[in-house]
Amino acid sequence: MRRKQTKILTALAVLAAATAAWFALPASADESPLPFTVTNHTGRGDAVFLYVLGTDLTTGKLGYANASGQFTAWTGGAATPVPAPDVSIPGPSSGAGTTIQIPRNMSGRIYESFGQKLVFKLTTDGLVQPAPWAAGDPNQNILFDWSEFTLNDGGIFLNSTQVDMFAVPQEVSVTSSAGTSSTGAPVTGGRQKIIDEVKGAGDFARSVVTGSDGTVLRILSPGKAADAGLMSPTYYDSYISSAWAAPVTVVPFADQPSVRFAGHPAGDVLSFTDSTGATVATFNKPSTADVWGCDGALAAPNDQVVGPIARTLCAALQRGTLGVLDTQPGGTAADFYRNSTPNVYAKAIHENMADGKAYAFAFDDVQNQESLVHDAAPTSAGITMTAF
Repeated sequence: MRRKQTKILTALAVLAAATAAWFALPASADESPLPFTVTNHTGRGDAVFLYVLGTDLTTGKLGYANASGQFTAWTGGAATPVPAPDVSIPGPSSGAGTTIQIPRNMSGRIYESFGQKLVFKLTTDGLVQPAPWAAGDPNQNILFDWSEFTLNDGGIFLNSTQVDMFAVPQEVSVTSSAGTSSTGAPVTGGRQKIIDEVKGAGDFARSVVTGSDGTVLRILSPGKAADAGLMSPTYYDSYISSAWAAPVTVVPFADQPSVRFAGHPAGDVLSFTDSTGATVATFNKPSTADVWGCDGALAAPNDQVVGPIARTLCAALQRGTLGVLDTQPGGTAADFYRNSTPNVYAKAIHENMADGKAYAFAFDDVQNQESLVHDAAPTSAGITMTAF
């Protein structure tokens, strides 16, 4: 059965919007769109198409932006999905760049597709976005990828993402009067190294999806690969059972080391108490799918107790440190992915990024491992699609 596809405002975009709200600065008088340059260094000869899709944070409406930075809300959806209008923007040829404008108070995605335009559909709930791990998705044979952004009074938050899949390596950057910062660039030959490492791990090998011409179109993240029947849905079960049986202390806020929660395992339940001994959170043992998705038993509400504990637990399980290190978050990148059944997908991606940063799962920002750039007063931003 085909899984329901999510709206364009993704979990990461929600997280970015929340982060932006937490660190928001006073509103800027400059409401003009932000120049955003997409540069193509892939070496591929395919035509490139760009899409700027997301949510108007002022109105809450889903829609798209054109190359000039004008936001338009979607209209015309139906109970049975119908084709969305073609809102593609011509992208850069190899060796060139295309500068578009991003409207203020928008959060969403910037898609890049190669050779073909993406197929989007509209429902009464909003946009149905590409989900090539789902049976029958019309974008399965298209090479494409995306990065995610929020642009509001707190500035720009821009990240590459591999939460669902890895396809087109891309460096994200932001420029201001303070200079330019960037992240997400792979090492030389990094894309192929990631492919080779995942293909060489038997449990993950089928998550590498190849097109009819031999081009690797994408590597599906473990959760999406399992959804598509390309990976065992119980891959992580044994490790989870072992890790869930160990006491753990969660210190979720790096700037508040005195805020600590003690985890007490009892059968399949892990309960947390605060400094007074009061029980503040209880989690049932998660399934492999819960860990891959950081949801279900590990769902993280937007609060100051349960959510921070849940995201810490999920990051520790993803990285294989829960049950090994008794305080979480704990360790460094050198300690991650060393468990008996590691997340080879996340491991390979992080190992092959020039600065080690990536968004390989939803809470990869725990301990600042994510490929995110932020500036409160940006003058421009961009994506550079790197060679492969």
